[in-house]
Amino acid sequence: MSATCTREENGELVIEVRVPVPSNFLEFEKGVQDGLAEAGRLLTARGLEEFDADGAPMTIGKTRYTAKKERREKRYETPFGPVKVARYAYQSSAGGTTLVPLGHNARTIGGSTPRFAKLVSSKYSRNNAAAVQEDLRESLHREVSRCYIQDISALVAGGIGDKERVWDTAGDGPPPHGVASVGVGLDGVCMLFCEDGYRQAMVGTVTSYDAAGERLHTAYVAAAPEHGKGTFLGRMDGELARVKKRYPHARYVGVSDGAADFRPWLEKHTTTQVLDFWHLAEYLGAAAKIMFPRAAPREEWLDDRLHGLKHKHGAARAILAEIREAADKERLGKAGRETLGATARYMANNLKRTNYASYRKSHLPIGSGVTEAACKTLVKSRMCGSGMKWKSDGAQSVLLLRAKRLTKGAWEAFWTKVGQIGL
Repeated sequence: MSATCTREENGELVIEVRVPVPSNFLEFEKGVQDGLAEAGRLLTARGLEEFDADGAPMTIGKTRYTAKKERREKRYETPFGPVKVARYAYQSSAGGTTLVPLGHNARTIGGSTPRFAKLVSSKYSRNNAAAVQEDLRESLHREVSRCYIQDISALVAGGIGDKERVWDTAGDGPPPHGVASVGVGLDGVCMLFCEDGYRQAMVGTVTSYDAAGERLHTAYVAAAPEHGKGTFLGRMDGELARVKKRYPHARYVGVSDGAADFRPWLEKHTTTQVLDFWHLAEYLGAAAKIMFPRAAPREEWLDDRLHGLKHKHGAARAILAEIREAADKERLGKAGRETLGATARYMANNLKRTNYASYRKSHLPIGSGVTEAACKTLVKSRMCGSGMKWKSDGAQSVLLLRAKRLTKGAWEAFWTKVGQIGL
C-alpha cells in the first residue's frame, strides 16, 4: 500500500494510491482507509509547505526580521496522522520573539492543523478524553494521548474566551425585523470539584422571540464557579450588548425564579422582569396541600388559580390575600403555617413580576424553561457523569466549548474566523 504524488498541474496535486485487494472485504475497507490517510498526510505536508515563507527578510511594523539559516523540522498533528514539515523561523537582530510564518499562515493551533483542532475540541466538548481517544482510534485510526486531547481543547476554548468581545460569532441569529422580544435568563447548577466539593457553575441564555411568542434562536453563556460571578456576568454583558446592537427595538424580558442574587443585574439590562410561572406554581401547589387536605378540592382550587394567573389582571394579589387569610387560621399547625407564610412572602416579594395576563397578551415568555434546560444540556449531561470531578480551568474550557457548540451557527462562525484570521 502506498500513496505518491505523481505530478502537479494547473495548481493541483495529483495523488496515486495503491491498495491491495484481499479476500476479506473488511480488510479491504481498512486498506482503503489507510491508503486515503496516507494520501492525506502527503497532501497535508505539501500544503503546509505552501503556507511557509520563502526565507526572504520581512518587516512587521518597524521591525525587520530575518530567517534563521536552516529550516527546522516540526511535527504537526492532522486528521490523517502526524506529518513532519521543515519550516523557517524568523527573528530580529535584537533577538526576542521568534516568528514562525507557517504556523500563522496555516492557522495551526498548538502543533495541530486547524481542521484537527476543530475535530478534537468538538468531540471533547461532548465527551471525556478517554471516549474521544477511542472515537479517534475507531473512526480515523488515530492514536493520540488524553493529555493532547485536553490541551488542544483548552487552546481552542482559550481562543473562544479571548475573542468573544472582538469577533461576532453569533451564528444563525434571526434578522432584526423578525424579533419582537428577547428573553434573558440566569441560573446555576452544581458540579463536583476536586478540592472544593460541590460548587455552582453559572448558565445564561439570551433567547429571541417573534411577535407571536415563538422561539427563534438561543445564545448560551456559561462560566465555571467563581466568587462574585464577575467573569460570568461580564460574558453576559458582552452577549447582551451584541444582541441589543442587532435588535435595538426588541423588548427585553428578564425571567427568573425570584432569587434576589441576580435581580439587580436583570433590572439593569431588561425593561420587563417576570417571575417564572412554574416556580410560583410549585409554591401554590405546596400551599394548596395545607389549605385543602382532600385531593379533589385541592386540585380544583389550584387549577382555577393557575388559570386565573394567566388570564386575569390582579389575580396574583387576590391569591396572596387568600393565602394570608388561610395562614391566620388558628387550627393550622406550625409546619402548615410556615409553608403558607413562605408562599405569601415569595408572592409578596415578587408581586410586581406576576402580571402574567399582560405578559401573555404581549406574547412574552413567562417561564424559565429555556434556561433550566440549558443547565441540563450544557452542564449536567457532560460534566456530572459518574465519578467526574473537575478543576476550575478544565471546567471553564469545556463550558466555553459547549456554549459555543450549542448556540446554533456559532461554532461554524467561530471557525470561519479562525480560518480567516487565526488565533
